[in-house]
Amino acid sequence: MNGTGPSSADTPPPGCPAHPGAVRLGGLEYQQTPSQLYRTLRREHGPIAPVLLDGDIPAWLVLGYAEVSYVTSHDELFARDSRRWNQWPNIPEDWPLLPFVGYQPSVLFTEGEEHQRRAGVITEALEGVDQFELARDCQAIADELISSFAGSGRAELMSAYAHTLPARAVVQMCGMPLGGEDTHRLVDDLRISLDAAEGEDPIAAYGRVGARLTQLVKEKRERPGPDVTTRMLQHPAGLTDEEIVQDLISVIAAAQQPTANWICNTLRLLLTDERFALNVSGGRLSVGEALNEVLWLDTPTQNFIGRWAVRDTQLGGRRIEAGDCLVLGLAAANTDPQIWPESHVGAENAAHLSFSNGEHRCPYPAPLLADVMARTAVETLLERLPDLVLAVEPEELTWRPSIWMRGLTALPVEFTPVVQ
Repeated sequence: MNGTGPSSADTPPPGCPAHPGAVRLGGLEYQQTPSQLYRTLRREHGPIAPVLLDGDIPAWLVLGYAEVSYVTSHDELFARDSRRWNQWPNIPEDWPLLPFVGYQPSVLFTEGEEHQRRAGVITEALEGVDQFELARDCQAIADELISSFAGSGRAELMSAYAHTLPARAVVQMCGMPLGGEDTHRLVDDLRISLDAAEGEDPIAAYGRVGARLTQLVKEKRERPGPDVTTRMLQHPAGLTDEEIVQDLISVIAAAQQPTANWICNTLRLLLTDERFALNVSGGRLSVGEALNEVLWLDTPTQNFIGRWAVRDTQLGGRRIEAGDCLVLGLAAANTDPQIWPESHVGAENAAHLSFSNGEHRCPYPAPLLADVMARTAVETLLERLPDLVLAVEPEELTWRPSIWMRGLTALPVEFTPVVQ
């Protein structure tokens, strides 16, 4: 393949991601049991598999732990600027993955010194977040949410709790007022842009997110506060308003949707796995173990798009052409049998790739802040509602139809009503 895109009459050479062995990422089987698909791909193709994205656009799925680590550690070979992609001539204007791969002047797509400058601003702005204050804020949000359904004895935790808590926490961190209708719309548009349901427009939603955060930046220039947005505005690196808006989108999106699914996937594990049943209520150690195990086995960000090859190279026995797209298979890498030869994932360590790796990994201290939000959400819920149980059989729970995020469509629970 070259930079102008392949001719429809061409027969792709062996090793090109468009060859007949390429597998479409998607379908019901994938949604419910992606680990089986990863095993099949690994068996048939090795650590690098040719796949087809929406609209049968070719890419490579990096399945191996060592290979994902290599790609993310070698920006000189596999870089983030998506304008390198050799498939752009074949991408329609309404392609649903454009919010992920369409180049933006965002920290996500910067490289080299520019990336270090932009990531440094985010890191220092997040370092200004007091983790104890964040935990108190999250507990207050959790208590308010739990009180809204505690008297009924039933709840659907995905929408009523797991998504709402980190959304409120992160917009509060960024200086947006809680409880406003525009904040609610922002959270919904973030969900649509990251994980649109049928009939929803992710591109339009992404545009609305940008417009609301543009307004927030304007407000913070006029009225600074003790928040992430103000610290980014006041940083000596001197980012433009547009750069700050784009980087705020990255910060909020990375904090909200993955943390929400981390919370819900952990609650699912605690409520369905008998290893946690005996001591979960009040057992802080088991909550920590569950949070870490989820990052290994049901990581919220299953796949990340992506990296683009800077030049022709070899990876995992495959010839990668300049401009090829590589999708980072974080979930597949975390369960790579090369690192777990006995098929037993030891969740006691934290060497997973759930926050990625290398220069473009989730910037410190973001993983710590996400852990504060997720741990506080889970522990507060179990302390307030200690007899919480699933309202359906475990096998009735279903996963959202997304190859990117791993999250339940719903988590219905029952408990003894609590009189407020």
